[in-house]
Amino acid sequence: MRLLVVEDDRLLGDGIRAGLAQAGFAVDWVEDGRAAELALAAEPYALVVLDLGLPRRSGLDVIRGLRARGDAIPVLILTARDTIADRVGGLDAGGDDYLVKPFDLAELTARVRALLRRSVGRATPCINIGDLILDPAGRTLTRDGRRIELAPREFALLHELMRNAGRVLSREQLERTLYEWDAEPDSNAIEVHIHHLRRKLGVELIRTQRGAGYVIEAPLAGAAG
Repeated sequence: MRLLVVEDDRLLGDGIRAGLAQAGFAVDWVEDGRAAELALAAEPYALVVLDLGLPRRSGLDVIRGLRARGDAIPVLILTARDTIADRVGGLDAGGDDYLVKPFDLAELTARVRALLRRSVGRATPCINIGDLILDPAGRTLTRDGRRIELAPREFALLHELMRNAGRVLSREQLERTLYEWDAEPDSNAIEVHIHHLRRKLGVELIRTQRGAGYVIEAPLAGAAG
């Protein structure tokens, strides 16, 4: 999944980006509120990690702008403002979570995962489809208790398809979800990853819908946890 980090402290912003990338996310980073607005209007981010005290446009104004146009993207506020009034103001403006600096990167990452789960209406940390269990936190995939090793991009692609089970995702959608600004995937990168996943998991799991994209069928009610 692709995230946007908005932080004007360069050392901290780079550290957050690196930490979230290590956790398996594609991460873009901007340093002011206006750049955040432009990025959010142009790219399909799954979540934004947002400082409040930003140049050019405040974090609160960014949130208000998102909510005013009906954008429900999860917003995790990450700020040094630690009073109750600040927390209430940030959440009431449309923030979904509030974490005060200094913070632990492991907690930030866990909060990101929790917000992403809730954004698709999923309560459990793992995604089950058939005999496959994908654990985003542990970055593991198992089948009948046996671990299946995937390359990082393969895992990210499978995660995106499984969390959107039943929905056809085009190659362009997958590319924009999996790759950051500074990444330049080959024109057939998605097809190559799909081929590798089918070789490891079987050809029946990921279905190609000609002219539209790829889909993993949603499990029948009661068929998966």
